This record gives sequence, C-alpha cells and structure tokens, in this order.
Amino acid sequence: MSIILTGFAVLLVMILLLRVPIAFAMALVGFFGFALLNGLSVDTLSTFRWNVPLSMAANRVIDTAQSYGLSIIPLFILMGNLITRSGLSRELYNASYAFLGHQKGGLAMTTVAACAGFSAVCGSSLATAATMAKVAMPPMKQYGYSDSLASASIAAGGTLGILIPPSIALIIYGLLTETSIRDLFAAGLFPGILGMLLYLFAVKYVVWRNPAAGPAGERMQWRERIRALMGVRDILGLFLLVMGGIYLGVFTPTEAAGIGAGGAFLIALLRRTFTWAALFETLVASAKTSATIFAIVIGAFIFSDFINRAGLPSMMVNVVQGFDISPMAVIVVMLLIYIVLGMVLESMSMLLLTVPVFYPVVADLGFDLVWFGIVVVVVTEISLITPPVGMNVFVLSSVLKEINTGTIFKGILPFFVVDVIRLAIVVMVVPLSLWLPQAIYH
Repeated sequence: MSIILTGFAVLLVMILLLRVPIAFAMALVGFFGFALLNGLSVDTLSTFRWNVPLSMAANRVIDTAQSYGLSIIPLFILMGNLITRSGLSRELYNASYAFLGHQKGGLAMTTVAACAGFSAVCGSSLATAATMAKVAMPPMKQYGYSDSLASASIAAGGTLGILIPPSIALIIYGLLTETSIRDLFAAGLFPGILGMLLYLFAVKYVVWRNPAAGPAGERMQWRERIRALMGVRDILGLFLLVMGGIYLGVFTPTEAAGIGAGGAFLIALLRRTFTWAALFETLVASAKTSATIFAIVIGAFIFSDFINRAGLPSMMVNVVQGFDISPMAVIVVMLLIYIVLGMVLESMSMLLLTVPVFYPVVADLGFDLVWFGIVVVVVTEISLITPPVGMNVFVLSSVLKEINTGTIFKGILPFFVVDVIRLAIVVMVVPLSLWLPQAIYH
C-alpha cells in the first residue's frame, strides 16, 4: 500500500509542481512502480534485471500503436479539424440565431445551440470554445451583451463537445475500461441534449435577473430561417451519416470515423475553402493532437499496469465492502473526489488518473460501466469551467484578450449550477443514459 500512495504522491508532484507532461509523468511512475513491485531496490539497482518492466512498457507501446480500435482517435480528430477549417461554425451560428436570436438572451442561447451542433462533429471542447468565440462574440458585443454572459455562454457551450458524440473522452474511457464505444456514443446523446437545454435555461435565468445583460436581436422570417437551415445541411448530413450509421449498426465506430473524415474532406472541397497550405496545416495539427493523445494513453496504460500489479483495485473493493454504506453513497464519494480534482487538474488528466482505479469498484458494486462512463464524462465536463483550472475559460481568455478570466468565471456560476443539476439527474435517472443503447443494441 505504501508503494501505491508514494506513487500517487510522486505523480501529483510531477504534474502540479514540476509541470511534467502527464503522459511522461504517468509512464515514469508506472514504470518504476512496476519495477519496485518486481524486486528493484537501491541495493539491487546495479544488478536488477530490467527486462520485466521494460517488457511491460514495450508491449504497451507496441500494442497501442498497432491497435485497430485506437485508429478512431486520429480519424475523428481529422474530421473535426476539417470541419473547423471549412468555416461551418458561422453557418451553425446563423441557423441557431434564425430561431433563437429574437428572444432576450437570444444571442447567448444561439451560441449554446451552435456550440452543441459544432461539437457534434468536432468532438473537442477546447476547439469548440476557441472556434465559436471568433464567431459568436462580435454580434453579442454589437448588441450590448454583458461580457460575463457572452463569454460564459461560449465557455459553457464549448463543454458540450466532451459528451455529445463523437467524443474523444468517451473513446478513451471505452479503451481504458474495455467498454463498447458504440454503446457509449448512444448513451451520451440524451445527456448531451439535456445539457444544452439546461444551458439555455441558465441564459434565460440570467436575463430574467438582469434584462440589460442580454438584449433581444432581430426576428427572422420563416423564409430566412429555412435559408439559414439550408446553410447547415452539409454538417447535419455528415452528423446523421456518421452517428446514424453507428446507431443503426451499418458500420463500426472506427469505420464511421473514416467515413466522417472523408465526408468532411469532401465538404471542404465543395465549399472551396481549402488550399494546399491549409490542408497541410490541418494534417499536421491532426497528427500532433493524435500523437499527444496516443502518448497520454500509453502513459495511462503503463500506470494502470502498476496499480493493477499493486492490487489497488481489489484493495478498494475490499475497503468498500468493509464499510456499511450503500453502493450509491460510494458513487457520491467518487463524484466529490472528481469535483475536488477538477479544481486543480485538467479534464484529461483527471479522467486518466481516476478511471483505472474506480471502474473495477463500480463494476463490483453492480453498476453498468456504460452509465458510469457518462457520469464520469459529465463530471469531467464540469471541470472544464471549474475555477481555478477551467481549461475552457483559459482557452477563451487567450482568444478574447480584452476579457479577463475573473469576468468569465463570474458569468459561469449559473451554468455551473445547472451542470450540477444535470449530473444529479444522470446519476439518479439511469434510463436517461441506458435507454437508447439498450433499445438499439440489446
């Protein structure tokens, strides 16, 4: 047990204080922790046979690089980058504005709806927030929206990208727990839509309290609304093709990712927004992001091998069984841990550190791992706007340099509250997550 606690302490020091990238921190702690469990000590350092930990690490690198299932990650990343380059974010915003812009707070609600639509094909919260900031902020400034409401609606709306499928976070959770990615994608749809609706309610609440924070825009005629919808037919068709194909079992998630990337490339060509230079930059950006995620996944697997070899999951199961508390109380404790960690760690770090430890306990308690995956991603989503380390807030602050992080965090509070409400609903109303995958696949 002392080795495990020491390993976690060293890992947190490396990440939080020494600023070591999480991929290398997890790999180093996992490697040397595995070595210690196999007989390495200071006295035997020169004579220790390194073949056991080296073999473990090498196998993890090779298996990950050769994994067919992991090919879904670079393909969906490429799809999202191509969509971003195609300039479809503005059409999504215009379509949302056509239906919502005439209401008080309508431009902020438009931003939330456009973020939901963009994240449905992008899959990245940070990319959604950064892209929509350039599109949504100028009209909100033009109509006199308060900086706090305008920026917070972008930061909060961007978090929808982590849950609405296709979601990189759900893919990584599925890989870590060997859970069906197809089921996870189906399970994330309704909670994602619920999140969007609750964010719209949060905007309505803010403008009810302070009407000057979000003046109404112009009302569009139905002819203009239909024209605006026609502008997003490409992105809507791509989403229906990719996710509809997965839900109906026409192709696997990996095949869907390939079709999505190819479809996004065709859309970019048809829209004539691409140059050879832009294509090269998109491919390079996708390769860099994919390599980063692969490195993080490899580090997480090596760290997972260490904690499994040390017997931490079975220890936690025994500890939980030794206490006379209900299984749901254990879930609540885990969620509190996630919320606290969300104040100091970014979402991916939190996901990779905790899932290998928690999911064996959750499975032993009889909970569905697909449901737990949605719960984990929802609470991880909250961390993206939780002070002091809300990644979406800092990304937005870097794009909107005239607005400081304090102003954004001030506006985030109503969105944070409805996020907690959604988390409670997802935890207590299990069919919200499981009805769709069970109806389609079981």
